[in-house]
Amino acid sequence: MTSRPALLALEDGAVFAGRSCGVAGETSGEIVFNTSLSGYQEIITNPTYAGQILTMTAPHIGSCGVNGADMESGGVLAAGLVVRELSDVASNWRAEETIGAFLQHHGVVAIEGVDTRKLTRHVRDAGCLRAVVSATDLDPASLIAKAAALPTTQGRDFVAEVAVREQYRWGSEGPDGLPVDTGVLPAEPRYRVVAVDTGITYSLLRRLAEAGCDVTVVPPQTSAADILALECDGVFFGNGPGDPQAAGYLVETLRELLGRTPILGVGLGHQLLALAVGGATHRLAGGHRGDNQPVRDLLAGTVEITSQHHGYCVGLESIGPVLPGECGGLDHPADDLAAWVRKGVAPVVRSARFGRVQLTHVNLNDMTTEGLRLLDAPALCVQHHPVAPPQTRGSRDVFADFAALMDGGVG
Repeated sequence: MTSRPALLALEDGAVFAGRSCGVAGETSGEIVFNTSLSGYQEIITNPTYAGQILTMTAPHIGSCGVNGADMESGGVLAAGLVVRELSDVASNWRAEETIGAFLQHHGVVAIEGVDTRKLTRHVRDAGCLRAVVSATDLDPASLIAKAAALPTTQGRDFVAEVAVREQYRWGSEGPDGLPVDTGVLPAEPRYRVVAVDTGITYSLLRRLAEAGCDVTVVPPQTSAADILALECDGVFFGNGPGDPQAAGYLVETLRELLGRTPILGVGLGHQLLALAVGGATHRLAGGHRGDNQPVRDLLAGTVEITSQHHGYCVGLESIGPVLPGECGGLDHPADDLAAWVRKGVAPVVRSARFGRVQLTHVNLNDMTTEGLRLLDAPALCVQHHPVAPPQTRGSRDVFADFAALMDGGVG
């Protein structure tokens, strides 16, 4: 592959030089970084990165190549890729092509040779900035101006851009009729589940199937009435990109479903469920992106090292006041999650419309909300990606908890 010069420019004036290692074009988006050491194929095909130029902090990317079985969607959803060094050799028996060839086939603009350690420190301190990567325009001033003129991603509905437009059944076909590796499907599923496509990854659909679910995937605009008409045992809202408040139609759908069917939310689904019960979300300074995020499970008393891909967070205090009688008499502020972690207590707050909501998981890096469950309706959610590759199984299986809700039904 012939290399040519390329530049990465940020809206604040920072410029990084490198070489083109994808298609020789230009791309723009929000610059973010992921600290995972592996799983680069799963990450760049994860719809959560729509509209974002992804920086991998690991210095050497691509030595395992890529293969069809590890796709998380039908293509590359990230706006671009930034690496220190891209391997031109695929040294793995499962590899079907090199990462460079993969980027070319999917039309991805990418840059290597960048000091990603310096870039990561810059983004960590400055926050997620708008950026441009180009192998066609090598004028730094021009690229900085382009980056500064980009619209912000806040308030943009990325879900509608990445989700399917037609309903399909997982295991019999893929989105838009495309064949996918569905994994091991149970011979006789125990549950019928509707998965609302918010940018959901294939690994979460595989995990639902492995948990005994016959999964029907529907577009995000599907109404609550149409979902219930499918006579499902439960509804799943998975991960996805962007600002959760930009997908207000999904919040309304969730509100209509709460109390009428068991619900599980993961990633964006966690944020949407919190909004549905009256909470609020806010943007994190740098986001959580990587496979090394420590999360405290307040119910099990354990710590999981989790996979995360998000830039927004739920404020527990925004849902409602703490109920000391449900918290062993403790009355710490709802926004002081560190105090609850120290006491080992899972606090309960009251939603004005949906009753008691319990905090179940906390991120130990920054003490932010990682999981909730409703005590007066069959619904729970986690921010991190449970058992999503390349992560290993955590201490508790949220899919088993979801199955328990479906076994209990809706009283």
